[in-house]
Amino acid sequence: MRRAGVAWCFVAPALLVIAVFFFVPVLAALALSLTDFDIYALADRRNLRLVGLGNYAQLLQTPLFWQAFGNTLYFVIVGVPLSIAVSFGAALLLHSPLVRFRGFYRTALFAPVVTTLVAVAVVWRYLFNPVNGWLNYALGRVGIPPVDWLGDPHWAMPAIIVFAVWKNFGYNMVILLAGLQSIPPPLYEAAQVDGASAWRQFRHITLPMLAPIVAMVNILTVAGYLQLFAEPYVMTQGGPMQSTVSVLYFMYEEGFKWWNLGSASAVAFILFLFIFAVTALQLRLSRWQYAP
Repeated sequence: MRRAGVAWCFVAPALLVIAVFFFVPVLAALALSLTDFDIYALADRRNLRLVGLGNYAQLLQTPLFWQAFGNTLYFVIVGVPLSIAVSFGAALLLHSPLVRFRGFYRTALFAPVVTTLVAVAVVWRYLFNPVNGWLNYALGRVGIPPVDWLGDPHWAMPAIIVFAVWKNFGYNMVILLAGLQSIPPPLYEAAQVDGASAWRQFRHITLPMLAPIVAMVNILTVAGYLQLFAEPYVMTQGGPMQSTVSVLYFMYEEGFKWWNLGSASAVAFILFLFIFAVTALQLRLSRWQYAP
């Protein structure tokens, strides 16, 4: 009991900080989502009313919310596989003994992860510029007409996906590279003695050994991509024609543009429940797939 008491004394400050800066705001936001808290309530608390689940019901009847939800799903469905594929390819290349200066390349490929998102988003806006952008200049050199990447509703989200993949793939690359380096070399040596080709070694050794790590990377990437906000906020402001409005961007506008803080809190909890459900489903599928 004495040892347990000492342990709780050491843990108590951290638990207190977590309670004050995490659980209390979450509970306050949940309570806020059950009210019609807005700019009028800020001026006079007597304008605050308890509406129960009214905010949630109203959101489910709002077309823009469903469009934002669809845009976010599109971003996740396309961006997550592309990000993991690029991360996996980069990790395989950096794990190859044929590549020299691997430390330099690891640093260079990981650099976008630690750069300021807003700063690099501004740079990419110039790259996507329909008149003076380098991307359209390169396309023009091969005879392809210029594309209004961020001004065309059909191309705005793909452009944001490309930028997000470039910005974030280095994080997963490091995790997958660590997984590749943890595979025992004798497995490959035994496979080579048995005459297994490089493809068979990859299929029967690399992929099975990395399967739990890939599952974890997939869960983290899906959860992160469902929280899309900064990219459309900086690059397109939700346009054109609301084609890049995400759920978090919609929440931001509800709360800080229209001052419907109760509705914005409801959006946050709907997104939380969706992320929780998707994560739980992924964990269940991964446990079922990799169970002995």
